[in-house]
This record gives sequence, C-alpha cells and structure tokens, in this order.
Amino acid sequence: MKVLRKIIEIDEEKCDGCGQCVPSCAEGAIQIVDGKARVVEDRFCDGLGACLGECPNDALKIIEREADDFDEEAVEEYLSEKKNDKNEEPTLSCGCPSTKIQSFVLPESGFVAIKPAAGELVSSLSHWPVKIRLVPANASFLKGADLLVLADCVPVALPDLHRNFLKGRVLLMGCPKFDDVQDYINKFTEIFNIADIKSILVITMEVPCCSGLPMIVKKGMEASGKKISVEEIVISARGKILYSQ
Repeated sequence: MKVLRKIIEIDEEKCDGCGQCVPSCAEGAIQIVDGKARVVEDRFCDGLGACLGECPNDALKIIEREADDFDEEAVEEYLSEKKNDKNEEPTLSCGCPSTKIQSFVLPESGFVAIKPAAGELVSSLSHWPVKIRLVPANASFLKGADLLVLADCVPVALPDLHRNFLKGRVLLMGCPKFDDVQDYINKFTEIFNIADIKSILVITMEVPCCSGLPMIVKKGMEASGKKISVEEIVISARGKILYSQ
C-alpha cells in the first residue's frame, strides 16, 4: 500500500557510482545498478537517511512522496536471501562496467580457461579485480592462495612479471603513498583471517615510498595472529632485481 512518507531520493546527475552509500544502508535498499546508486525497492527504504553522510557528491537526500510503506519483514527476507546465496560471488560497489568478481582459471585443473592461439602471449592473471581496495576478503580466489602483492609501478618496470612471478599466484596491487595505509592493514588483516593464505611474495620499487608495502602486509598478519611465509623483492626502475629475501 502506498503512503505519503519520507524516503531517499538519489540525483543521478550527481551520482558517480562510487558505492560508498551501499554499506551504510543496513536494509540493503541501495545498490549499484548500471553504474549508479539506486533504491532497489521503496519498501526496503526506511527513510531514516543513514546513507546521507556517506555520499561525497551530495547526491542523496530525504524527500516526502507517495511510496510503498516500509516493510521490515520483507527486508529481513530480502537480506536472508542475499546472505544464503552461496553460489554468487561478492559484487563490487565501485560502479565499474564489470562489477562481478571474476576468475579466469578452471578450478579443477588450474589451467587458464581460454587457450591461446599458436605463438600468442597469454596473461597469467587469474582473477579480477586486482586492486587491494577493491578485492573482497571473502573472494573465492583468495582461498588457499599464494599471494603476489605488488606496488602499482612494478608491472611497468618488470618485463618478466607474468612468466616468472604471476603464474600460479593471486595478485593484489596498491600504492602505500597515495592510498590509506590503515585501510590496507585492515584489508590484509581481514583477508588473513578469512582465507587460508599459503605464502606471500611482495615486490616493490627501489623508491622509499614503496618500502611501506611489506610493513603493511606484516602488520596485517600480526593483527590476524597468522604466521605466513613472506618473501620480499625490490626492483630498480629498469626492472633489475636489487634485493631479494
């Protein structure tokens, strides 16, 4: 039944699909659809506005209009269905065109699912996304994985990255200078708590700002209480290995 009540309105012109409002909606009423935040169903929105302060573009506001009345039982059923869907991978909230977690390998064999043509170079990347901030800690490809943690600049300097380092490893990339260090530590802590990580290889550049990445990984490990083998490699701007331990 429709009633006159307060409800969230989203300005599509201002919304850039960043997804910061999604986790703040305990009822799951807001989701990223086609790159924009949208109210899934009016009956899921309680109109209290817990999501308002999370939008960096001021795209959300509370208005009063006719809408389906808030249905708490429907919300509980909706959230229960989402929680119990074991076959669906987590969805990114970044609004990117491809929002689903992707794996590019066949779990049974470990071989790349798409066979290359004769003489064709093939990427050893086994999954998507790869940025530390975007990878959910419960992504299936992290379970029992050997991690390769790269500073953002490494792939453009290290010519044999795919052949010698990436194959058989799960890649996580980030920049400790431009991203939030504590967020990184929290993410690695969560990953180590959830996934049974077997080993970690950290590759950084020779520049000082990169030196924080191994420290971040180790602090995450310390916070999780896990003990995992960690190898560190430092390369020059020309791709030469300067240090390995």
